[in-house]
Amino acid sequence: MSGPWAGKWALVTGASAGIGVALARELAAGGANLVLTARRRERLEKLARELSAAHKIRTEVFAADLAQQDAPQQIFTFTLAKEIEIELLVNNAGFGSYGEFATAETQRLLDMVQVNCSAVVHLTRLYLPQMLKRCRGDVLILASTASFQAVPFISTYAATKAFDLLFAEGLAEEVRPYGIRVCALCPGSTESEFHEVAGQAGLVAAMKNRETAEKVARVGLHALADGKSYVISGMGNYFGVHSQRLVPRRFVTRIAAKMFRPPAAKPA
Repeated sequence: MSGPWAGKWALVTGASAGIGVALARELAAGGANLVLTARRRERLEKLARELSAAHKIRTEVFAADLAQQDAPQQIFTFTLAKEIEIELLVNNAGFGSYGEFATAETQRLLDMVQVNCSAVVHLTRLYLPQMLKRCRGDVLILASTASFQAVPFISTYAATKAFDLLFAEGLAEEVRPYGIRVCALCPGSTESEFHEVAGQAGLVAAMKNRETAEKVARVGLHALADGKSYVISGMGNYFGVHSQRLVPRRFVTRIAAKMFRPPAAKPA
């Protein structure tokens, strides 16, 4: 199978689970060579072997924790040393935290901002100048349907994803004249490890119409190839997001609070 990135190198962060794995598999099926990065080297190496054997592509693995401020530079230095030109940067890595803000672990909140926002900016700033010089290249940024409104009890996560969406949309227009495409992928509830890591295992059990990571990955890559600056995965998610514009923002936030309120939290 030949895709828009066939024979080119793509860098996928957070490639050890969920949407990151699905993106890697979709790209490999389209003939893209892959640099896979995440914290868990064993998972990365297993995935790299699988994709290399199945699709006859080249793969490289670099274990890194994007909660560390120097991780983006380490990844960039690795690809430079390998003389790899990254033509598609997939800023997929990210995590959330569920519960009352005042009782959340401070370092986890700060790490979330680092991974979901700072690392995205840093990696994009490192790789974009090379793309501009070549007048070709693409950047996919994982945002969320939570990007479009405040969400109590995942307040920090929603704020980081709002940042990712606005960053992607602004950058898309900035670099469009150079032939560079930037797109924010906004999935809703997705079948992955995300909710368990965020501490939402009980809440997610009640969620309906969860999309597969594979479907979300395809939606994002197709939208990027089509030159869209953002895409919401799932028709129900699309209408849900845009229907919010018809009511006051505070009302939307109150409804979200009722949906996400932990059992032990004080009711409004």
